[in-house]
Amino acid sequence: MAYTLGSATDSQTRSVGPQHCVTRVELSVTAANLLDRDVASKSDPFCVLFQEVDGNWVELGRTETAVNNLNPVFGVKFQVDYHFEEIQKLRFAMFDEDKCATQLYEHDFLGEFICTLGVIVSNKKLHRPLILANGKPAGKGSITITAQELSDNRIITLTLSGRKLDKKDFFGKSDPYLEFHKQGEDGKWMLVHRTEVIKNTLDPAWKPFTVPLISLCNGDVDRNIKVLCYDYDNDGGHDFIGEFQTTVAKMSEAQNSVEVEFDCINPKKQKKKKNYKNSGIIIVKSCKVGMEFWFYHFSGVGIDFTASNGNPREPSSLHYINPLGSNEYLAAILAVGQIIQDYDTYQVYCLCFMTPQVSHEFAINFNPTNPFCSGVEGIAQAYSACLPHIRFYGPTNFAPIINHVARFAAQALQQDKAAQYFTLLIITDGVISDMDETRHAIVQASKLPMSIIIIGVGNADFAAMEFLDGDASVLRSNTGEEAVRDIVQFVPFRDFRNAPKETLAKSVLAELPQQVTQYFKQRNLPPINSAPE
Repeated sequence: MAYTLGSATDSQTRSVGPQHCVTRVELSVTAANLLDRDVASKSDPFCVLFQEVDGNWVELGRTETAVNNLNPVFGVKFQVDYHFEEIQKLRFAMFDEDKCATQLYEHDFLGEFICTLGVIVSNKKLHRPLILANGKPAGKGSITITAQELSDNRIITLTLSGRKLDKKDFFGKSDPYLEFHKQGEDGKWMLVHRTEVIKNTLDPAWKPFTVPLISLCNGDVDRNIKVLCYDYDNDGGHDFIGEFQTTVAKMSEAQNSVEVEFDCINPKKQKKKKNYKNSGIIIVKSCKVGMEFWFYHFSGVGIDFTASNGNPREPSSLHYINPLGSNEYLAAILAVGQIIQDYDTYQVYCLCFMTPQVSHEFAINFNPTNPFCSGVEGIAQAYSACLPHIRFYGPTNFAPIINHVARFAAQALQQDKAAQYFTLLIITDGVISDMDETRHAIVQASKLPMSIIIIGVGNADFAAMEFLDGDASVLRSNTGEEAVRDIVQFVPFRDFRNAPKETLAKSVLAELPQQVTQYFKQRNLPPINSAPE
C-alpha cells in the first residue's frame, strides 16, 4: 500500500509552513479515438486544463492543436503546483478547433475528464474515457494523463539548428521542427518536447528552449533520447526527415562555442540508397544544465477510547454521535481521509487504544488477524459500529500504539525498503497518563521512517500535546536523549470547528512532506523518482 507524496526540496520553500507541501508536477496528455466533428477531414483537437477555484472553473492552460488527428500526442505540457494537503480538482476538456471561433464554447466539444490532482499523482499514469457535459459517456474517445514530479529542480537549456536538411515541399523547401522523446520503462518512446516550426528553410535555427531534466531523461544524463525531425504540413500529414539518438551527457559537450553535430538519418533512405550519408545535420549549439516522488504508508489510525471522553451514549461525551450522524472524532477522520483517499485504494491499520483494562490497543473491527479498514469510509463505519460494544477505561497511554507502528517502520528499515514511510494518526481528547514513556517512544521513533499526527478533540488543556510537537523546542526523553528530528504535528480540532474540513486537513498534513524529506536526507538516501505501475 504505497502512496505517492510530493515533496519540496528548495530550501526557501521549506522555510514556510503551508508551503512545505508544494512541489511542481508536469502533466502530459494524449488522447485516442476521438469523435470526428469535421466533414471533409478529421477533428483538430486541443486540450484545455481547468482547476476548480471557489466553485468556479479557472483555465490553467491549453495544448497546441493537433491538425487532422483523432489520436493526438500533445507536446505542450501542463505544470501545476501540487499541494499534498489539499484537494485540487482538475478538468481536462477536449475541443475540435474551429478557426473562426473567438470564444472557447464556439469550438466543438469532444468530451472531458474530471478528477483530483492527487488521483493523477498517486497513479502516475491515468487512462480514462471522455465524458460529455451532460455526464454521459462521449461514446468515443479516451484520455491518458501522465504525471512527472519536477522536484529534481535541474533544468536543461538547448539551442539547436539544422544544416542541409532534405527538401520535402514541392513548391518550397521544408518547414522543419524537432521532437524529443524519452524511453519509458516499458520500452515505449514518450514525447517530451516539440520545437516551433521554422518555415521554408533547409537550414533552420530554432529558438533556445528549456525543459526539466527529469522530464527529458528522468534525471539520468546517460539515458537515451530520440530526436526526430519532421517537415510540417498544414493537413497534419507531417513528412519524416530523419532522426538520431543521443544523451544529455553527449549534448553537454556543446560548451564554450564548441558545437556537437548529429547525422539526421532516414532509415528507409539509408536502406535504399547505397551512397546515402544523411538527410541533413542537426547541430547542438549550446547545452546548459543549470533536484521526485516519495512513497509512504499511511499505516495507522489510533482512536482514544478512554474514560476521560465520557459515556458515548450521553450527549456530553466526545464520542456521542449527534442526530446528524457525526462527532469530532468522525469529523477528524473524514477531514484527513479525504486527502489520503486519493492515494490508492488503501488498507489502513486501525486501532483503538488505551482500553479496555486488559489491553492498550485492539483492532477497531474486532478482527486481530486482519485489523485493516478499507479507506476512510471503512474506518468511519468500523468506528461507528464498535461504539455500542465497548466500555471505556483508563489510563490514557500513548506509548504502546506509537511503539506498535514503530515496529513496522523498523522492520521495513531492516529489510532495506527505503521507499517506505509510515504515518500514525492519533485522535485524542488530550489527557495523557504515560508522558515519560511517550516522550521516549517519540525520541526513538524519530530515528525511523515515521511521523505522528495528533488531532486533539474537545476543550481540554492540550499543553501536553503542544509539548510533544517539537516546533518550539527539541523534544527530549526522560533520560535527556534528543529527538533527531521533529516527527509530531499537533492540531486542536476546536480551532477548525467552524472552518471547512479542507482547512483542518491542510493544517494537519502541513509538515508531513518536510518530515519525509528530512528523514531521507539525514540518512543520505536518494529519492525515488518513479512509482510502480
